[in-house]
Amino acid sequence: MNTPTPPESSKLHPDIIKLGVVSFLTDLSSEMIFSVFAIFFTTIAGASAALLGLIEGMADLSASSLTYLAGWLSDRSGQRKGFAIAGYGFSTLAKLILLVSSSIAGLAVFRILERLGKGFRGAPRDAWLSSIAGQATRGYAFGVHKALDKAGAVLGPLVAYALLSWLGESASAYATLFMVAFVPAVLSVWVLTRIPEQAAPAHVREPLRENWQQLSVGFKRFLWPAGIFALGYFSLGFILLKAHALGFGVTEIVLLYALFNITCVLSAPWVGKLGDKVGRRRIVLLGYALYGGMSLCLMVASTRWEMMALLAVYGLFYAIDESQSKAYIADLEPQRRASAMGVYGFVTGVLYLPASLMAGALWTLAPTWAFACSAALSLLAIGGLLTLTSEAPSQSE
Repeated sequence: MNTPTPPESSKLHPDIIKLGVVSFLTDLSSEMIFSVFAIFFTTIAGASAALLGLIEGMADLSASSLTYLAGWLSDRSGQRKGFAIAGYGFSTLAKLILLVSSSIAGLAVFRILERLGKGFRGAPRDAWLSSIAGQATRGYAFGVHKALDKAGAVLGPLVAYALLSWLGESASAYATLFMVAFVPAVLSVWVLTRIPEQAAPAHVREPLRENWQQLSVGFKRFLWPAGIFALGYFSLGFILLKAHALGFGVTEIVLLYALFNITCVLSAPWVGKLGDKVGRRRIVLLGYALYGGMSLCLMVASTRWEMMALLAVYGLFYAIDESQSKAYIADLEPQRRASAMGVYGFVTGVLYLPASLMAGALWTLAPTWAFACSAALSLLAIGGLLTLTSEAPSQSE
């Protein structure tokens, strides 16, 4: 039986918190593994750095490959919960590979399959979240969800660090870590099964091509600036490389990464509330502007304090980009939200690969060129978004 959505108010629907707990537990599990995966893959399993790069690229691609398909199937059936459970469950089952195999092939299969689960669950879950979040608090709801999600990303590496500090960095210690990480993954699926379904109107006989044609004009127009911006989106690793070049040691860089995550956790609900008040398109524009400004500053940053401030800015930007863009899409496409979330995830995910390749190529010439390119593309994306006439109701302008 469906849980009725409460009337518009400043309070969040309790299922939003529950979905946030699911994401927290999943990220806690995943980040315990991912924080040590590169080291385990290359030192314990004996893989090369080149193979690690290939597997990571394939994992990123797999995370976006199923987003539109999952969104279309969710809108076609009107179901959200089943697809979300399938995605979270698939990622959890993929982690079983780590409990039975430490071979290079087994680890590679785990990395790719785990990201496939992420790609399959994202669009239905975000559409589910938008359906139980009132129009007046949708940005806040997505912000709270992202904060809980990122809290897992903060805690996961700390738990991994504590376990390895206690047990040492042996193969058996990593095996214990993987077993511990499996527990919150299972709990996340269990919590998800306890949340009542929030079904949407079904589009039963709508083929994929017609589904695309039926998506709103406003959403399709938004894909243009979003795609331009995705082309300028470089990996956080490039910022950490810049920090290392300015004298930050490995341990200090870990702390910088924690600063980024903590800033994201603290700012995500706040920027969501701000978007509910001033309009979500303005917040998306703010995110693009922050990223462009940060890129310009990275071209000239020369002190440790400047790098710390820029990592904090990156955390604020990430909170906007990962939560408020989705809230804005939910406004632009009220009828086929899972499909729209899926298309957005697919388009941006595919473009992140050439963006990273371009950033890497420019970095080899001069780091400032990579940051300058990102700043220029951010400016183009801002111009594109400013020219749009939004099709969304009230809150999204």
